[in-house]
Amino acid sequence: MQAKLLTAATAILFITSCNNQMETTQESYHWPEGVKAPIAGIKPHQRVIHGDTVTDNYYWMIDYFKKGPDSTKVVDYLTAENSYLDTMMSGTKKFQDDLFKEMKARVKEKDESVPYFKNGYYYYSRTDEGKEYYKLCRKKGSLDATEELLLDVDAMAAGKAYFAISGTEVSEDNKLIAYGVDEVSRRQYIIHVKNLETGEIYADAISNTEGDPCWASDNKTLFYTSKNPVTLLSEKIRRHTLGTDPETDVTVYEESDKSNYIGVGKSKNNHFIFIYSQATLSSEVRWIDAAKPAETFRSFQPRMKEVLYDVTPLADKFLIRTNWNAKNFRLMECPLDKTDSSNWKEVIPRRADVLLQGVEEFKDFVVLNERKDGLVKLRIRSIDGSNEHYINFGEAAYSAGVGTNPEYNTSKLRYNYTSLTTPNSVYDYDMASKEKKLMKQQEVMGGYNAADYITERLYATAKDGTKVPISLVYKKGFEKNGKAPLLLYSYGSYGYSTDAAFNSARLSLLNRGFVYAIAHIRGGQEMGRQWYEDGKMMKKKNTFTDFIDCGEFLVNQHYTSKEHLYAQGGSAGGLLMGAIVNMAPDLWHGVIAQVPFVDVVNTMLDESIPLTTNEFDEWGNPTNKDAYDYMKSYSPYENVAKKNYPNILVTTGLHDSQVQYFEPAKWVAKLRAMKTDKNLLLLHTNMSFGHGGASGRFDYLKDIALNYAFFLALEGVTQ
Repeated sequence: MQAKLLTAATAILFITSCNNQMETTQESYHWPEGVKAPIAGIKPHQRVIHGDTVTDNYYWMIDYFKKGPDSTKVVDYLTAENSYLDTMMSGTKKFQDDLFKEMKARVKEKDESVPYFKNGYYYYSRTDEGKEYYKLCRKKGSLDATEELLLDVDAMAAGKAYFAISGTEVSEDNKLIAYGVDEVSRRQYIIHVKNLETGEIYADAISNTEGDPCWASDNKTLFYTSKNPVTLLSEKIRRHTLGTDPETDVTVYEESDKSNYIGVGKSKNNHFIFIYSQATLSSEVRWIDAAKPAETFRSFQPRMKEVLYDVTPLADKFLIRTNWNAKNFRLMECPLDKTDSSNWKEVIPRRADVLLQGVEEFKDFVVLNERKDGLVKLRIRSIDGSNEHYINFGEAAYSAGVGTNPEYNTSKLRYNYTSLTTPNSVYDYDMASKEKKLMKQQEVMGGYNAADYITERLYATAKDGTKVPISLVYKKGFEKNGKAPLLLYSYGSYGYSTDAAFNSARLSLLNRGFVYAIAHIRGGQEMGRQWYEDGKMMKKKNTFTDFIDCGEFLVNQHYTSKEHLYAQGGSAGGLLMGAIVNMAPDLWHGVIAQVPFVDVVNTMLDESIPLTTNEFDEWGNPTNKDAYDYMKSYSPYENVAKKNYPNILVTTGLHDSQVQYFEPAKWVAKLRAMKTDKNLLLLHTNMSFGHGGASGRFDYLKDIALNYAFFLALEGVTQ
């Protein structure tokens, strides 16, 4: 499709043509023939553990970051795979470019975020036409005041392949801004400090951090999280005084448990600085008075086995959200000076059917983020508990959440709302009067009518009888006859819930006849904490079988057929993709695995790999035989076999800090050596980026264009 906008009549004709084309000419697109795929070198490496010997022919691919003797061969192999992909996808090059232009044309280039008020200033970001990044700005006291440009990220990122800003924090006196910068895409941020009165960038450059600066109330002390440069684990909380050498910074907390993530932050009321330490099953909070940064951090409540908690300070007490004797969490409170659990008093009891996800505090109100029947509910409660109500969202399937609310003394709640057909929307809600005001809705350029699209909420029955929700969307005119292509997406790990949200790029699939579906499988937390626990550790296979059962359900209900069913997932969702192509290879016509975690056993055995030890409570520790045997039984890399596989596109980033590049590279090499079919197997390695892909607001659309062109070409659609 051309970048220029289509008239309504032309669009209808075009879409009808595409739908007919997909029904009758799936084989009409001819992929290049006779092109030889790269063959990775074989260097057998033996893993011996628990009396089990496994030969890994591609272990050598780990060498790039270890700077071993095969480092150059690694780059050569990845480059060869990229060239092979370029050749095989060469017939879609114009189509990819058209898709990119089409998706970019829906984005409002000159735009501005909804300003939020904090400490006397309105803060917002704005984007300019043709620019990849943004400008962070503020106005003092009134939106009619003169704009102050805090950070010109467009200028800062000029000439750089990758650029990301993190943790922008303004000091309480409003004179300084601290922020993290990552130019490599490995989430190793350098913290800088800028004087907002003079524009000077101070010499205080603090390297190898999480990019999470936290100001004390004296406007000269910063706390931050320091990372291990090899494993990239967050290991220490350090204190920095402006004007001093970062090498002399004091460590105020060091985490001894390598399975815990740590971080530091300031309370909304500016009274406290908290250090958070949390693993999958337990957590601990430490705190000091923000006005006394030299104080020693003290434990709020020492960590308890399999107990998670977080704290929210009010004027006269702390609120505690915890799963202590409450699987779906409950709300408790304690005095400001007596914080151990013996002083906790229940405010809202545990509920079997409601997950308490979060708490947002205000001077006169508390907002509770709850989840029931797979959907978010925002519960408004007066500070004394005398009155409460829920916000009515008015749709059957949606995504909602608390937005940016830095101001403590206000009755206005900023929240975000979207659905599969409703563009991202920002509302201000008066918690006293119950009036809501739409502040901004994402503008889809070129015109968009939500009434042209239909959403459904379905339930597939898993093999063990569990009802698994599915959210889906399609364009009007769709016929449930099994002939339409359908893309099934999911994640299903870490208790992360994949809610039904709008995506303007997705219109490029829907407008060409695709159905888009989200499987809310176990491993996420859509249906409560138990939903997560039933999809992790020794129950992880539920995640994979749920997804397969959802796919089979959609085929049986004639939303699609095996010849037109596609699957996509990334990171831990990429593990899902690797598992389902091993377990049910004939169910899918095409699969995209993005930055996939597919070499589970080897990665979890190597504690030098970033984040491995943080993940033991999610996947298990394979030094334990039971965990090893279970992981090995589903790990995609371990279970590649001589059989037919669907068409597969795998994507990764050379600098990925979350899932190292060698996992997907090894997996593709083994698949290519073992599979018995002639279907496509493509690997795309972005040599400049990491786990999140491109950093610019348009560049990432090129990756989506590649993905969509892969799916659409398999359907015979190339325009």
